[in-house]
Amino acid sequence: MNVVTRAISRVDAGVLRLWEGLDRAAALRLSLWLGPLLAGLVSMQLGQDANWDLRNYHWYNPYAFLNGKIGVDLNPGQFQSYFNPTIDLLYYGLATHFPTRVTGFVMGFLHGLNFVLLIAIVRQVLHSAEPAALGGARWRLPLLLGVAGCLGFSFLTQLGNTMGDNLTSLTVLGAIALLLRQWPQLLAGGARAMMVAALAGLIIGAGTGLKLTNANYALALCLALLTLRASLWQRFCTAFVFGLGTLAGIAASAGHWYWLMWKQFGNPLYPQFNNIFKAPLASQIAVADMGWVPKNALEALLWPFIFTFNSKRVIELPMTQIIWPLVYIAFIALAAQRLRRLWLAAPAPAAIPASDTPGARLLLVFFAISYLIWLKLFGIYRYMVPLELLAPLVLWLLLHRLCSAPVARAMGAWCIVLAAIAGLPRVNWGHHYNGDKSFTVQVPAFAAPEQSMVFTVHGDPPMSWLVPHFPQRLAFAALGSGFPESPAFAERVARMVAARKGPLYVMLAAGGLPPGPRSGAPALDAEAAQRQRRLYDAGQEILQRYRLTFDEASCVVYDARFGGGGSDPYQLCEVGHLP
Repeated sequence: MNVVTRAISRVDAGVLRLWEGLDRAAALRLSLWLGPLLAGLVSMQLGQDANWDLRNYHWYNPYAFLNGKIGVDLNPGQFQSYFNPTIDLLYYGLATHFPTRVTGFVMGFLHGLNFVLLIAIVRQVLHSAEPAALGGARWRLPLLLGVAGCLGFSFLTQLGNTMGDNLTSLTVLGAIALLLRQWPQLLAGGARAMMVAALAGLIIGAGTGLKLTNANYALALCLALLTLRASLWQRFCTAFVFGLGTLAGIAASAGHWYWLMWKQFGNPLYPQFNNIFKAPLASQIAVADMGWVPKNALEALLWPFIFTFNSKRVIELPMTQIIWPLVYIAFIALAAQRLRRLWLAAPAPAAIPASDTPGARLLLVFFAISYLIWLKLFGIYRYMVPLELLAPLVLWLLLHRLCSAPVARAMGAWCIVLAAIAGLPRVNWGHHYNGDKSFTVQVPAFAAPEQSMVFTVHGDPPMSWLVPHFPQRLAFAALGSGFPESPAFAERVARMVAARKGPLYVMLAAGGLPPGPRSGAPALDAEAAQRQRRLYDAGQEILQRYRLTFDEASCVVYDARFGGGGSDPYQLCEVGHLP
């Protein structure tokens, strides 16, 4: 028994030494190096990225941009074919020239830099907090809040992949970190403050140009700057200059693309907002996915609770999380506290340990406005990566505004630990085994590719990731996909068909089919045969809208795969004209 007791005592002493060792400047500095390295190693271990958006446009778009395929092909990646490809050039270059392990590590390492910026934000917010608020953990608290932020569901499920949210979140956190770092100059006003505001706007604007969903954060941060504790004129000037910087950042990262879209189609955001620009090849609609936002005011009011119990309302993956109801309740409690104080005309507390530290107010206002804009415009959870990263810090700040320091520390510790554990994902957006190449695609020979054309006729599963492996002069067109086709679009397809002598082909999914000609192949089981029948019938129905049909007996299955595994074959069938 004494042996067991001594062993337990040694373990307790070791844990205590480790816990105390974390509260050192050296430990925090070491974590700034280890965080991104660990993220890179985890990303590499996950394997080759195979998410739906990569299959649909993240691989095709940079290829099309670099190889002059804009306007030659017609939306192989559906309407997303015309998203700014600049953000995907990095992955395209890595995946083209390096094995999947190298690509995965680099992407994960870059995503891991969010941890570095998050700790910088935490340190700036807590820099002048009273010791009681920090609980004697000057170095350990930023480290733990940084780790907790990076354990969020959306950040971890996108680690190392190409969706772009983890990459552009660097610009959001970077802009906030810069403003907090230069907080005294920002409050002092003058030319230095304007330079800081412009540079912060330039950073977040660049992220907005790379991915338009970040406009939410740019607008929220601009509005939050209006709450600076400065004169009304200084607040307005700071926000205005920040806005100008944001526009410059958008121009820097997306101006070239918007100009190309304007010249090619007559809409810089083609085909989005075509109700305004009226580009002829697309229907005159906004092209916005509003299926994820709350359906009414009551749902909007209860949204964090609704998507906590039914995650399918905001994300396609099964998700468990509790951080959002906790933060939401804390915000409501803070609002109620302030309203009560106003109603009773009670004076503010003499000292609030953590709430009046530089930048805390800005951060809380930014967080709240960002959430409200997201709620109105998007409702898609993975667009909230910056807020998810900041959520533990925001919860900590809110609790210290609501409670005394000891109570807030205890409540915050338990809430943040439980939220981090609950949010750990058990799924991801798709990976396959690592290999020497990111993609391997078997492609048939084309005698005269400039005279041929390949159609795709279903948006799911997406097929455009196969296009870069075909001859560059071969034209592709997606029919009946998610693109908002117009009568002019159908005329454009007809002209493309008329300009080519053929042969023409249709590309179809071939999951579960062995490579080789379908004619003479062994009979499929009943379930597979029904699946193929539905696929063929749906394809015929779409092609017939364009006076085309395909010969099922001509279909040939070709192998295609991600990384070192993940076989995802496709089939090509010859297309003919209807009488």
